Amino acid sequence: MKFPKPYTLKQIAQLIDCEFRGAEDFEILGINEIHVVEPGDIVFVDHPKYYDKALESAATIVLINKDVECPVGKALLISDDPFRDFNKLTEHFKPFKASHSAIASDAIIGEGTVIQPNCFVGNNVTIGKNCVIHANVSIYDDAIIGDNVTIHAGTVLGASAFYYKNRPEGYDQLKSGGRVIIENNVDIGALCTIDRGVTGDTTIGEGSKLDNQIQIGHDTVIGEKCLIASQTGIAGCVVVEDNVTIWGQVGVKSGITITKGTVLYAQSGLGHTTEEGKTYFGSPAIEARAFFKERAYVKMIPEILQKLKKL
Repeated sequence: MKFPKPYTLKQIAQLIDCEFRGAEDFEILGINEIHVVEPGDIVFVDHPKYYDKALESAATIVLINKDVECPVGKALLISDDPFRDFNKLTEHFKPFKASHSAIASDAIIGEGTVIQPNCFVGNNVTIGKNCVIHANVSIYDDAIIGDNVTIHAGTVLGASAFYYKNRPEGYDQLKSGGRVIIENNVDIGALCTIDRGVTGDTTIGEGSKLDNQIQIGHDTVIGEKCLIASQTGIAGCVVVEDNVTIWGQVGVKSGITITKGTVLYAQSGLGHTTEEGKTYFGSPAIEARAFFKERAYVKMIPEILQKLKKL
């Protein structure tokens, strides 16, 4: 998430009331999660296990809960609670804005687009040309929808990320300030839920087709011409490359990549990055040919046992 204008290290430190290490006028352009950070971004880290990853990332400002040595060319924001202060920044630069109508006055809706009754279109939403938005669809703030997109009834675009910190008093949610982007020629079935990015974008690529009742987690990127069947759940920060086929009731772990041309058979549970163009099945999912070969061997066990008894 980029700020509306550059800020200095001192200004951001004052905003969240923390100490800093680095030049007062060190330029800050935005905030992002570690998997999408760029130079000029703030990234936060609050566990020693991930200090090095954050300090060595593309981010040039690290919001951290320990006064460590500052890498050359970077700056530190020293906080007793980086999670809390990252939320402060999100709330400051992307505050919640209540809507006062079903379709926000600043929403941009393209020529030839049809929006059926009982839809909600939030603030700063852009919808392209020749789209059909069926009844009871909710499109939260800042979403961008391309041309020739169909979204079926009951789908929700832009709900908050399922991202929590476990504190003694209960779970604390990481605020979501990102967007949902639906590119051209996408079809989305009924009752799908596509969460906004925490600070970046959750994206559905051009020409992809989603069945009914699919969940897409925050900051996940679906490539072009993907086919995803009903009741699939894809966690946050997943990269699905182009021309991937995912059949029904598949579960996908966060932070992995489903490479170009991969096929996932129904009810598979995928917990690792795939190899390009291969087919997977099972839970945990393995290459389909290996899965079926193992099943064939298992079926041979009774026959083998009978032969052993006769020895």
